[in-house]
Amino acid sequence: MSLSDPIPPLRTKICGITNLEDALMVASCGADALGFNFFPQSKRYIDLAASRGWIARLEGKIDRVAVVVNAEPEELAVIRESGCFEWIQFHGDETPDYCRKHGGERWIRAIRVKDQRSLSLASRYETAYILFDAWSETGYGGTGARLNWDIVREYVLASKERHIILAGGLTPHNIRDAVRIVRPHAVDVASGVELEPRRKNEYLVREFIRLAATA
Repeated sequence: MSLSDPIPPLRTKICGITNLEDALMVASCGADALGFNFFPQSKRYIDLAASRGWIARLEGKIDRVAVVVNAEPEELAVIRESGCFEWIQFHGDETPDYCRKHGGERWIRAIRVKDQRSLSLASRYETAYILFDAWSETGYGGTGARLNWDIVREYVLASKERHIILAGGLTPHNIRDAVRIVRPHAVDVASGVELEPRRKNEYLVREFIRLAATA
């Protein structure tokens, strides 16, 4: 399956992958996509030049998403031309025009939700794939902060043409409630399936995917 498949079941993206061992483990657990963070200030940052060899080995096994935050056009060109990614995810302050020009064929716009007004930003972007993450003053995602599921649910009901990816503080303990309330196209998790920074825990990954799929 792929992150872009339009019909159920729910899609699952595991973000903040930092090594081949975790990538293969997550793929074997049944995830639909992996996220790789190229924002240097992120605790899950990886260098493309150092990691592209093992990321390339995942081709055909799972969708690969390059997560960027306010990246320069030259950096995005290198990411696209590497041939290692099916998607680019814009997770910073990128404008609609910037995303359209530099996103390639398939891209995701992440929006950090501070309040209900934040949701209206989604309509400005020319993509069907919108990721809603929790607002945090300490970082651009991966903080473990949770957003208000009820207001995201209202957006999902009113925007059937959008494929909503729910992120922000999701864990195996709360994923079923989150899916039941929001009914998103996909869910995204990073810290919620870690016992230590930068390493995914197989039990937590399997539980997260299982519970999300049965919500």
